[in-house]
Amino acid sequence: MTVAQPTPAAREITLRFLAAPTDVASLGGAVHGGRLLEWIDKAAYACAVGWSGAYCVTAYVGNIRFARPIESGHLVEVTATLIYTGRSSMHIQCSVSSADPKVGVFTEASNCLVVFVATGPDGRPAGVPQWVPVTEHDRVRAAEAAMRIELRADIERAMSEQTYDDDRFAPTSTMRFLAAPTDVNWGGKTHGGTVMRWIDEAAYLCASRWHGGKCISVYAGGVRFYRPIPIGHVVEVEARLLHTGRETMHISVHVRSGDPRTLEMNLTTHCLTVVAALDEAGDATTVRQWVPEADEDVRLDAHARHLIELRSRVHAPAMVR
Repeated sequence: MTVAQPTPAAREITLRFLAAPTDVASLGGAVHGGRLLEWIDKAAYACAVGWSGAYCVTAYVGNIRFARPIESGHLVEVTATLIYTGRSSMHIQCSVSSADPKVGVFTEASNCLVVFVATGPDGRPAGVPQWVPVTEHDRVRAAEAAMRIELRADIERAMSEQTYDDDRFAPTSTMRFLAAPTDVNWGGKTHGGTVMRWIDEAAYLCASRWHGGKCISVYAGGVRFYRPIPIGHVVEVEARLLHTGRETMHISVHVRSGDPRTLEMNLTTHCLTVVAALDEAGDATTVRQWVPEADEDVRLDAHARHLIELRSRVHAPAMVR
């Protein structure tokens, strides 16, 4: 049976809802970054499935910028737009905006690029209909997505070349729990957005312990999904401080999971998160500087600086430097 070519309208979807009190971070009155990541992943998934007509999995999330907080009770719009297709991949630009419902003026709070891969009945990558840009704006965004493929490969290579052993003094925080049935996605595994929420929570825990006060996520990059997490697996989310800027903490997060009967843990997800230190008024403030001493800590501090330089190639905001 021949699958019909999707219409241009099928390449974009917008989710709209109110931010609930349960979406708010434990400290402060704003929606936490992990919840935004969940919303982004759901919108991007709906866009990818609508375009491909197949089940899709999150492969990569990059260049996530948290520009400003979203308050509970505000109206939220999450727009996912297909901007580039590979053989089985779909590159989707996501934007999160919010507005006071009494006013109705939306301003952007976050944006990022999400890559989904379509899969067939056997779980292997499957071909997707190709998107052909129509307008000049479409062509510019497609060209930027294509450029980011090479940059993403550079970032992934830089991250994969690093080792994380026990020969270090860097501050770390680790969370352990079981992947619950409420975490399930439409394919029976843990939802990619849920994994990103865990990453954000672990990074926040590590950063707040180092800073000793309030923190907020301002950037996440290189979120690479290596394998799914089955429901019922033991999950370990380890966050480690790599580098401090004047007001920021650069934190590497590894997610591992394993069957509780064997506890053989396998890497499922890896990313780097940048968290900003806040004062009691909620404004950015200087953070205590981390001075690496062990050889591995020195090497990973240099690695974090290298990633800053790579991200600058795609207009990374000053807040992540």
